[in-house]
Amino acid sequence: MRDEYFELFIDNMGEATSRREVPASSIDKYRGVLPDRLLTYWQQEGWAGYAGGRFWTVDPDEYTPLLREWIKRSELADIDDYHVIGRTGFGTFYLWGQRYHRKVTVSCADNWVLAMKGEVQTPNPDPDRSLGVFFAMAEPDDFDFEDSEENHLFERAVQTLGPLSESEMYGFVPALIAGGQARIESLEKLDMSVHLVLLHQLSHG
Repeated sequence: MRDEYFELFIDNMGEATSRREVPASSIDKYRGVLPDRLLTYWQQEGWAGYAGGRFWTVDPDEYTPLLREWIKRSELADIDDYHVIGRTGFGTFYLWGQRYHRKVTVSCADNWVLAMKGEVQTPNPDPDRSLGVFFAMAEPDDFDFEDSEENHLFERAVQTLGPLSESEMYGFVPALIAGGQARIESLEKLDMSVHLVLLHQLSHG
């Protein structure tokens, strides 16, 4: 049975448009590492894509090598051990720290990290509630990407390039950090792992 937080999430985002069962071994591995509420969502809902692929809940293990590369030169690497718990169709990642239980947002396309300074090193008194609120407050536009004229791109990307699979993302070519422009004509449907490695190389030399 869904809790009130996830009910709100589904009201806002719609039922999953893609789903993969989560093995019991993954639940066991992250017990005590990630909030119990998230593990319950995994058990009930699987790792899934929502709102046509705007947002995905993911297997953290699949993103661990890439995450280490992205944050190893940032202050985050010294603060906590982070795990990817979700991602958008444009390569924005939502991380969860296992020590302080704080959420951090990393936008690979823009090459920025959003973390509340000071908060990331303060223990979260109620990680299950914080995790639930993140889902309950989610809306499709939160996981979209704006072009240079501040218009959302996702629906146009789907119409132009087709829907995303679990391993794909929409990316700008050339990349924004290499002088590319945020416009529909510059978007391509790309293999996520390959493109994110490229973005990392461009942003970190």
